[in-house]
Parts: sequence; C-alpha cells; structure tokens
Amino acid sequence: MININIEPLNSEAQDQARSRQNTLTKPPGSLGKLEELSIQLAGIYKDPLHKIEKKMTIVAAGDHGVVDEGVSQYPQDVTAQMVLNFLSGGAAINTISGNSQSDIIVVDTGVISELPSHPQLRSMRIASGTENFARRSAMTVEQAETCINNGIELASELSLQNIDLVACGEMGIGNTTAASAITAVICDQRAEYVTGRGTGINEESLNLKINVIGKAIKLHNPNPTDGIDVLHKVGGFEIGFLAGVMLGCASNNIAVLIDGFICTAAALIASTINPRSKEYMLGSHQSVEPGHVIALEHLDIEPLLNLNLRLGEGTGAALVMPIVEAAMKCLTDMATFGEAGVSDSS
Repeated sequence: MININIEPLNSEAQDQARSRQNTLTKPPGSLGKLEELSIQLAGIYKDPLHKIEKKMTIVAAGDHGVVDEGVSQYPQDVTAQMVLNFLSGGAAINTISGNSQSDIIVVDTGVISELPSHPQLRSMRIASGTENFARRSAMTVEQAETCINNGIELASELSLQNIDLVACGEMGIGNTTAASAITAVICDQRAEYVTGRGTGINEESLNLKINVIGKAIKLHNPNPTDGIDVLHKVGGFEIGFLAGVMLGCASNNIAVLIDGFICTAAALIASTINPRSKEYMLGSHQSVEPGHVIALEHLDIEPLLNLNLRLGEGTGAALVMPIVEAAMKCLTDMATFGEAGVSDSS
C-alpha cells in the first residue's frame, strides 16, 4: 500500500499566470504551448513568478529476467557497462544534461553486476534483477512497494536540496518488454499494438517479444487499476522506482519531466496509485516506440518534441529542460504592455 498526499495544482497561481500572460508584450496565445506550460508550472510551484533554480536528472538502472526469453539483442552485461559509462561522463545523457546545466544522479535499483562506489551512484537495490515474468511474477508485492517508496524517498531528499525540476531516465536491457507489458495492461491494448523493436531487434525477434508479452499477461492477469499488481507481475525495479520519483515529486511540488517509453510506463504506474500525480508531469518527447503514443494519450500528456528519439537514459527529458525554463522565464521576465509603453490590442 502506497500512501502519499498530492495536492491539486494551485488554481490561484494559475489564474494569476493566465492573467499575466494576457498583459505581456505579445498577441495573446502567440507563444502557444509555452504559455500553457507556464500556467501549469505556476500551479505546480504555487507561484506565478517562480524562477527555476536547480535541476536534476535521475537515471535509474535495473536488470530484467525476461531477457532469458531472447527479447533483446544485447546481453544483460550492457546494463552495468552503460552505468559505468554514465559515471565516467561518456554517455549521451551526460552530454545533454550537461548542456542543460542539470546535475545527474544514477540509481542502482537492481543491476545484476556489481558496481563500484561513486559519488554520482546511489544504491537503492531491491535484488539482482527481476525474475523472468514470462514464467513467474517479476517481483514480490513487497519488492514492488519498496522500489516505489525508494523513489518517493529520493524525491523528498531532492526537495530538501531545493531541486525544482527533475528529468527522469532509465537504463535496463529488456526494459522495453516490461514497459510494453505494463502499457498493454493499463491501456487495455493488445501486445502487438504497444510493442516495438527496442534496441533494434529484427522481425523474428519482434514477433517473439510480442508473443512473450501476450503469454505473460495471460499467465498473470494483472489488475489494470492496481499499479502495484501490474508492477509486481510484469514490471521492473527501475520502472517502479521512477514511478515513486514521480509520486514524490508531485507530493513536493516539483515539476517532473517524463522521458520516453519506459519512463511513461512508470508514469502509468504512478497514475494508477494517485491520478493527481499526472498534473505534475511534463511530456518531453514522443519516441518511435508504438506504445509510447498510446501511453501518452492515456495519460493525456502532450510531448513537447518529436525528434524520433529512442535511446532512453533521460535524454529527451534533459533535452527539453531549457524549454521548460524558457516557458517560465517568458512569464516572469517579459515586460507588460504598461511597463514597456506599448499599446495593446484594446
């Protein structure tokens, strides 16, 4: 059982932001999505003049037992190898988060291989990878609750550090299989409609992956309205952890950027636990994974970009951090017609 209090967005701050947008030196609505985003942010921060000061990119890593079914073209060793790459600063997420002036933390939620200690690595391990959910539940109910609570705990810590914008990312060989299963269950879709090629598998492997997911859902029959049940039966540790991060950010009035397909599967889990958490989520981009579009539509989240990204790691989320900042700065820093001495349309 996950008990977490999430308040509605602050309607007074949103009304003030909406009114201010109409007085700025531009035609009403001419900044399009940026105006809508600034009003959402004002509600999240309870302040129409909030200045985003500190950003954090979280990359949660975990391994998946379902890779034993041949659903990925990469071996599980790659998860740990990529974590080491993150820690050495050599991955795409390091470059992009650095460009966005965001700090980065990597969280081991259940990587099979042993990882060295590192200042940017946080160990919140549940186990050495999930079970193979094609044959048994991915994790116990207790493990599912623990990884979500771990994510909530980290978000609360970030709040104490005055972090006010978080980008979520992940790493885990086999995790598009778990994300597809979660999406199929919660969005009530057939496996073939939400399953893509992940790291680039061929047609034969894609059909195998679809078959594995379909059989697993039939075997476990997860309850689509119970995020814990779905996570426990067909999820992943990093997915549950990120669901917790999203819940914790919402509870602490932190805006949270959702990256690609796997992170959006985590958002589906979070939304079943507390639907109000969706109000604090910002869609970063639309990936090429077919299930991503379906999951975003289910959450009623509109992505800011569509660049055919499919890497994960939080790259899309970190990439749009400056756009989020720009939306808020336009609201707070632009002059009004009165301040600038410019005649308005009236």
